[in-house]
Amino acid sequence: MKNKIRIGGLNRFEIILWSASAVVIIASSLLSGHIDYFSVIGSLIGITSLIYLAKGYAVGQVLMIIFSLFYGTVSYFTQYYGEMITYLCMTMPMAVVGLVQWLRNPYKDTKEVKVSKVSKKQAALMYFSAVCVTAAFYFVLKALGNASLIISTISITTSFIAAYLTALRSPYCTLCYGCNDVVLIALWTIASIKDPQNISMVACFATFLVNDLYGFYSWKKMEKRQNKNL
Repeated sequence: MKNKIRIGGLNRFEIILWSASAVVIIASSLLSGHIDYFSVIGSLIGITSLIYLAKGYAVGQVLMIIFSLFYGTVSYFTQYYGEMITYLCMTMPMAVVGLVQWLRNPYKDTKEVKVSKVSKKQAALMYFSAVCVTAAFYFVLKALGNASLIISTISITTSFIAAYLTALRSPYCTLCYGCNDVVLIALWTIASIKDPQNISMVACFATFLVNDLYGFYSWKKMEKRQNKNL
């Protein structure tokens, strides 16, 4: 009973997790000495997206599309063109594909998506595509003079694999997003050295990491429950 659903389909723990994440994001922005309302709003949309993605709800994909627009804009003004291109030209379109796939594959008569396993053929295609996308983006970003080129390129790889697995409804999508969070924490830490205002983005992805780790736990639990009820 302690995790009884109460607000917006979220249980008590998820409400606490979202609230704590929101506090960290807002507090970090205040401590930076300048409140970037655009970044704060985008970050709040992002953690809300992750909470619902952790539950396998399609609304999480809708919120991820909106977050991509916010994050892409912030990245542009920080000269992280790789992040801008990644989220506007890859993460956002793949979130649209994921939304369609999730709506087409609900678990029975619930809002929850049906968990799926990645086949060997799908995995091979994913890795091959990831190599091609990474190589192509590296040269594009180098030509654009992207800041922190190597880390940005790694971010593209992890983002692509995470988005690919999300569309395939694999529990490991959240784990891959967690890996991407680690890369982005490093990326924005470098940016915050030059401009302390960017520390709020470090806090943002630190909260994302915690939420994605919870998401992996939630998806594995969801997978086990669905397989049990087959």
